[in-house]
Amino acid sequence: MLEREGELRVLAGAARDAARGAGSVALVFGEAGIGKSSLVEAARAVLPAEGRMLIGYCDDLATKRTLGPFRDLVGRVGVDLARALRGGADRDEVLAALRAELDWAGHPTVLVVEDVHWADEATLDALRYVVRRVAELPAVLLLTYRVDELTRDHPVQGLIGLASGAPRVHRLPLSRLSVEAVRKLGADRTDADEVYAVTSGNPFFVAEVLAWGEAVPPTVVDAVLARVHRLDRSTQDALEQLAAVPSALDRWLVDALVPDGLGELAAAEQRGLLGVTPDRVAFRHELTRRAVLDSVPAARRVELHARVLAALVERGEPDLSRLMHHAAEAGDVEAIARYGPDAARDAAQAGAHREAIAHYRLVLRQRDRFPPAERADLLRAYAVEMYTAGVAPDAVAVQRAAVELRRELGDPGALGADLRWLSRMHWWAGDRASAEAAATEAIAVLEAAGDDRALALALSNQSQLDMLANRTDQSIALGERAVALATSVGDAAILAHALTNIGTARWNDGDPAGRAAIERALRIALDAGEHEHAIRAYANIIWTLLDFYQLAEAEPYMTAALPLAERAEHIGFLSYLHVSRGRLELGRGEWEAAERSAEAGVGAHLPAVCAALTVQGTARVRRGQPGGDELLARAWELAVRMDELQRLGPVAAARAEAAWLTGDHAAARAIAGPVYDDARRLGNVAWAAELGFWLTVAGQPVPPLSSDHPYAVQAAGRWREAAQWWGAAGCPYERALALSASDGAADLLDAVAELDRLGAEPLARIVRGRLRDLGVSRVPRGPVEATRTNPAGLTSRQVEVVRLLGAGLTNTEIAERLVVSPRTVDAHVAAVLGKLGAHTRQEAAARAAELGIFRP
Repeated sequence: MLEREGELRVLAGAARDAARGAGSVALVFGEAGIGKSSLVEAARAVLPAEGRMLIGYCDDLATKRTLGPFRDLVGRVGVDLARALRGGADRDEVLAALRAELDWAGHPTVLVVEDVHWADEATLDALRYVVRRVAELPAVLLLTYRVDELTRDHPVQGLIGLASGAPRVHRLPLSRLSVEAVRKLGADRTDADEVYAVTSGNPFFVAEVLAWGEAVPPTVVDAVLARVHRLDRSTQDALEQLAAVPSALDRWLVDALVPDGLGELAAAEQRGLLGVTPDRVAFRHELTRRAVLDSVPAARRVELHARVLAALVERGEPDLSRLMHHAAEAGDVEAIARYGPDAARDAAQAGAHREAIAHYRLVLRQRDRFPPAERADLLRAYAVEMYTAGVAPDAVAVQRAAVELRRELGDPGALGADLRWLSRMHWWAGDRASAEAAATEAIAVLEAAGDDRALALALSNQSQLDMLANRTDQSIALGERAVALATSVGDAAILAHALTNIGTARWNDGDPAGRAAIERALRIALDAGEHEHAIRAYANIIWTLLDFYQLAEAEPYMTAALPLAERAEHIGFLSYLHVSRGRLELGRGEWEAAERSAEAGVGAHLPAVCAALTVQGTARVRRGQPGGDELLARAWELAVRMDELQRLGPVAAARAEAAWLTGDHAAARAIAGPVYDDARRLGNVAWAAELGFWLTVAGQPVPPLSSDHPYAVQAAGRWREAAQWWGAAGCPYERALALSASDGAADLLDAVAELDRLGAEPLARIVRGRLRDLGVSRVPRGPVEATRTNPAGLTSRQVEVVRLLGAGLTNTEIAERLVVSPRTVDAHVAAVLGKLGAHTRQEAAARAAELGIFRP
């Protein structure tokens, strides 16, 4: 391996540490063809003699294999894990067996999962499970992925973020080969400079060009195909057939697809196109397989996939997603209809909701092949999977089709249940009016149908809508009816759901007994294994505590809720919880962390989007950064559309604060006034207090609230008491804001020092003005110019980091140059990317140059 010695040393050291029980995560990443798989193979030679390497592959399938890379391990792992993977065991059994497999004392296991950018959700779930535990196992979890495949919202980003925070993590970005390395590989057989110019040092491209052996071809694909076309026609046919399978092929499948078996492949192996062992055959590189398959006419590709499908069916292939991939590529609608529903259900049961969605989408293209009742069931299941994955608008359209079909079938019980689902999906899509209409009809239909369980859930759904609209009495009344019915039918899930509604309604109305009801709901849901209802109870507790700025109390619930939502793969709630984390970080003055956490909600369902934009906009407004007002304007549009105080209140408060910071007190009053009136009318203490404060400081005093909410205390003029409260709560910005009401220079100097530390320049400017008005002669100057004169608000250290990024240095090299830890550099790089709105290191450097940040 040329120019990979450092990476091999790291992997060898990680394996030795694992042998002593100190496991770790290794991230190997780079562009396609950079040599990730080659590094993995070379790592075998540096493992301790007692160690082993297990390799599983994620494939670029149209419908991904559920737990695909772990299924690849069957035959090389113990009986328990093999049985769990083969026998369709539930997720917990698979995870327990996987952990036990890796816990082989004295025998370090390097578990490699290749190409995790193609991983299914169940695989990502399992990998998150291992990442959290690998530090205590004699194992190294080695993940390879292509950076050019990862968009900001790619599902693998969460896994990489989690892995990056592991106790022991090795980040191994693979760089391209130097011209000297190209010269060594070519052994002076060709012009190294010309090869380097064509390939830019990409190892795969270099190898292909050198294998060509003559003039440099115009494209690397031509180099691959040129080697193929030198083979005889029968071997080319065999390669095309194998290229239809996007994974290594077991020997039996090769024999089924290639008339002369391995003998037909000898020439392709000699040309370096295939790797052949007695039991498996695989292309040397995925790009080779793609080049071969892409060169095949579409009509022949259909034929090739049909042959693979026939072989798998005859063999009794248990991996339904694999069958679905080839059925889809072959256009075999009969096979799609036969295997698709079960494949979708298996994926959903494993928590692979996006894969389930892909299966249902294929199946429902053939919806006329199913009888009406089964078709309606499929539509509902499809919609529920999209709802679970956070694709609410698409879920609404599909669920509406299911409801219309139920009407034709005349099944009131099923119709009522589907109307209840439709109501929930409408709400997540931000359409309250339609949610209310569907909820009302669901109750009417189910009261006539005599289905107590379905009626209890419909009543609880309406109770939830009432709670969200601050219709406290109606929410509690319907919730108590739902509790009675849920108790009579023994349904813990509905009981937990209804108690959460009742508790939240009471708590928002100022009744502290409401919290006990939600806590009871949480215990019931956890004991019954009802994860969605437990997560919702967690979310409501966290949100209400944050409304009252009880950050320390909210954090333990957050710590418990996030991993539960990850394990349950409930993407909608997971994004909402990340936004909640952003609210908590905003309260602590951790602006950059708050914006990063809130980013998870920007592409989610509308309630999460509204909250995320509010967090991000507030963080920018408080620092005087560009874009804050625009983010808050977008959040306001969504809040008005949803017409709920829990959305309108936070955005109105943030926009009023933004106006006040610029000195536009009339605008602040106009923004805060109407929503404050609603909060008072509805009896919502938290938003009446906060909006009342902004009205007061903008010149419109409000009647005092009989509440100890810190903003109510502050609005009443008891700023010192409020400052003490904010300090104890860990809210430095709000504490400084309270101190800014003082007429004492010492308090104002205290406030301005805190604001300078936070980078809260707009409020600091106001406080400095007050100090000058008081005649203070030496007002602190504030942050150094290096921080304030660049449009992105980078600190001087972050400017240094982005300069070095532009020079092409790795995080480790930057850490050495700046004499700091790699973890510190990781944090600086993340902050730089966030502030510059960049997806890659190169993009960050280019953006910084455009903004003139590098100018002296």
